[in-house]
Amino acid sequence: MRYDDAVASLFQVPLDQFVTERKRLAGELKAAGDKTGAAKLGKLARPPISAWVVDQLWWHTRAAFEALFETARRLRNGERDATAAHRDALTKLRVQATKILTEAGHGATEATLRRVTLTLSALAAAGGWDPDLPGALSADRDPPGFEAIGISNVSNVIAFPGNRDARPHATAEPARERDATETTDATEAAEADHGDDLRKHREAIEAQRRQELEAAAEARRAEAEHAKLVAERHRIEAALRTAEGDVAQREREVARLERDLATARSMVAKARATVADLEERLAQLDR
Repeated sequence: MRYDDAVASLFQVPLDQFVTERKRLAGELKAAGDKTGAAKLGKLARPPISAWVVDQLWWHTRAAFEALFETARRLRNGERDATAAHRDALTKLRVQATKILTEAGHGATEATLRRVTLTLSALAAAGGWDPDLPGALSADRDPPGFEAIGISNVSNVIAFPGNRDARPHATAEPARERDATETTDATEAAEADHGDDLRKHREAIEAQRRQELEAAAEARRAEAEHAKLVAERHRIEAALRTAEGDVAQREREVARLERDLATARSMVAKARATVADLEERLAQLDR
């Protein structure tokens, strides 16, 4: 196993397994003779939940992520018609982030999702993952240049320096402010657009949860009814075995009594014969 492969494997595991998997993979690298890689892997920090989600987006929604990079590149080149596509790419990734968080049992809070959006914006502005490997963020990212241009609400801004469509200004600083302002509008629109998508997605998740709970309750009811029927069957079968045993015993008693009756009848017949013989003898004596 190479170091890059170990990193790729590590940053795809569930967040609560990160430390255990890091130790295991470092051991594999060391056993393979890559002590440097093992030591380097062992120093990789466990990412916060927001950075972890961005990593999962890369591994599981690659097409949407590449669309984000492509539309960001077009915006940096001054292609204004890429704004809507870039907004859509951000929206799709944020919706997918909500799904990943929910399915992994984490809370898809607004604070986490805004932090995810900010990191996505930073990667888009940078045009890549450097200095990290793709899909291997150990920390959140901030888009560049916000402090310099005096923007306080950075969670609603994506900077794309070098927009070729910028109007001439006396210094580079106003040009950066203009680029940031233009992309702020796109991002704020994305924030508004994905609100309905997120609400619908969450409603769908809640509806699915309700269906799953109802199905589970129905399954428990069916299981309880089945258990009740099985118990009743066992009770009846036990009673049947007892009754069958009782019948067999009574039949044996009847057979014995029938034998005794036959013997008694034979003895009665013999006694009657004796009586008849004696009566005949007595009659002869009277003659």
